[in-house]
Amino acid sequence: MILKIERVHKAFGPKKVLSGVNLEIPEKSICSVVGQSGTGKSVLLKCIMGMIPVDSGKVWFKNDELTSLSSDALIEVRKHFGYAFQNAALFDSMTVGENLEFPLREVLFLKNKDIIRKRISEILDWIELPGIEHMHPSDLSGGMRKRVGVARALMLQPEVLFFDEPTTGLDPVLSETIMNLVVRVNKELGVTCIVITHDIPAAFRISDKIAFLHQGAIVAEGSPKEVARSDQDIVKDFIRISFNELAV
Repeated sequence: MILKIERVHKAFGPKKVLSGVNLEIPEKSICSVVGQSGTGKSVLLKCIMGMIPVDSGKVWFKNDELTSLSSDALIEVRKHFGYAFQNAALFDSMTVGENLEFPLREVLFLKNKDIIRKRISEILDWIELPGIEHMHPSDLSGGMRKRVGVARALMLQPEVLFFDEPTTGLDPVLSETIMNLVVRVNKELGVTCIVITHDIPAAFRISDKIAFLHQGAIVAEGSPKEVARSDQDIVKDFIRISFNELAV
C-alpha cells in the first residue's frame, strides 16, 4: 500500500467532518472517493496531504507516518505528491508556460532555462495542448485550464496525484476527456491517482477501487463491482440515482 489512513478524525469547532476514517490505497492504482456533497471528501484529501492537521489518527505514505513528521520533513514528503485543484487554480497574471515553470523554480529551485523549456514543451505535448506556452489562463477554455492544471501537478513527477472534483463545471464530453487523462496519468506514467468526485458513473468506469464516504466514515469500499453490491441503503440509492440521471 502506498497510502494508509487509520482512524482519522477531523472537526471544525462543533462540526465533525471525519469520524474515524480507515482506508488503504494500493500503489499505482486509481482510487475514487465518492459520496454526497458536504460529506468531507475534500477535507479527507487535504488531511492525507497534510494540508490541514488531523485531530487524531494516522496517515502513512509508504514507511512515513505523515501525522508525526516535522514541518520540514512533511514538506519533503509532499514533493512526492501532486494536486490538481477543482478550478485548476492557475495564476491569471502568468502565461501557461510560467504557470508550469513555477513548481520547478519554487520547489526544485531549477534555473536552467533549456531544461525548463524542454520539460514544459514535453508536458504540453503529452496533454495534447502543444504550443500554448504563451497563452494566458483567460484565453483557455474550461477543459483546457483543467488539463493545464493537471500538467502543472505533474511537473515534479509525483508518485501520487490527487484530483479534487476534476469534472465539476464541465460538459459530458469534456468530463470524459478529463477522466481519460486521469487514466493516462495512471497507466502511462505509473502514478497512483486519488480522485475526489461525486460523478459516480465516471468513477465506476475508471477506478480500481472506490471508497464511499458518508457522515464522515467509509461505509463501502472495494472494486466498482463490490461497491455496487453494497447492502448500505445510502450507497445503493446514490448509485441508482446517479445512473438513472445518466440514462435520462
